[in-house]
Amino acid sequence: MRKPSQTPPSFATLVQTYFAEYLTQQLALSPRTVAAYRDALVVFLQFAEAHLGKATVAMTLAEITPQLITAFLAHLEEQRHNCVRSRNARLAALRSFLKFAGHRDLSALAVVERALAIPLKRFERPLFGYLSPEEMLAVIDAPPATWIGQRDHVLFQMLYNTGARVSEITQVKVGDVVLDDHAACVHLHGKGRKQRSVPLWRTTVKTIRA
Repeated sequence: MRKPSQTPPSFATLVQTYFAEYLTQQLALSPRTVAAYRDALVVFLQFAEAHLGKATVAMTLAEITPQLITAFLAHLEEQRHNCVRSRNARLAALRSFLKFAGHRDLSALAVVERALAIPLKRFERPLFGYLSPEEMLAVIDAPPATWIGQRDHVLFQMLYNTGARVSEITQVKVGDVVLDDHAACVHLHGKGRKQRSVPLWRTTVKTIRA
């Protein structure tokens, strides 16, 4: 006996399942990554609503065509003035959603496959400059002698000492800092849940204690 064909999930259901189950439970991505994917999809859906002339709840997966995505990418660069790196990040988030959704709505698989073929845009990575030791020390010593200034002085010195991202330093808690004379270090919690311990210089330890 032939089984009745199942009705494909609605677009709204796909979006909800993607964020509520797939990203958070199955892939267990960090909250920052989920938030970045959410922001990318929100920007795309706002563009799609205006471009298609219909609300998001009325959209279908088959309407996310390569032409729509290409127009969205052009909108990012020309209207929102996003750099190529941001444009590629939005596209990567959209690709992730389409891969997920295409396996749950097989009727739109052909359109999804063509949309996934849109390549990331190549760009030149700029050569980063650097400060001399004297210039770096001038930056570290720039904050005033107030409480806020002392805090900023410590943050600058920690950044210089560890080479950490700003987001890593601002997440450091008291328990992450070890001021042992023979094994002083700081435990950093980085992007993608990566953790590492970085030794602290004696001058940094002295500043933190002060």
